[in-house]
Amino acid sequence: MIFEQLDNQEQLSIAPDFRFDRKKKMFIKMDLRWRYNNVRIKEGDKWKAAFLMAEGAFELMVIFFGLKNSLVTFQAMINDLLRDMIKTGDIVVFIDDVMVGMETEEEHDDIVEEVLRRMAENNLFVKLEKCV
Repeated sequence: MIFEQLDNQEQLSIAPDFRFDRKKKMFIKMDLRWRYNNVRIKEGDKWKAAFLMAEGAFELMVIFFGLKNSLVTFQAMINDLLRDMIKTGDIVVFIDDVMVGMETEEEHDDIVEEVLRRMAENNLFVKLEKCV
């Protein structure tokens, strides 16, 4: 397991178990585009990520890389979006990587379509050049 160290010395697991059962023959790995930049900062919390420049003060609209807990927040968002499919063992998700494993090509295509549909409904996109 991979752990991220938190301020209060607790540890939070952010890595899934990557084992698929041996019956699965068809696999695809999809890599999500823009990762953290897909997560909007809640309206009342934008001031927390504000910064100053010579041109003035700026508030961010989305989470950016390096912001504390951006990784955990993004992982939680993806887990919520695909929770039922993760529980059935059809997919495994780790941060911005979604891996689908099925026994038949027809099942595989159905699951990939459903994942892509949910992603599109939530304005998430995959990098076609990184899909394997």
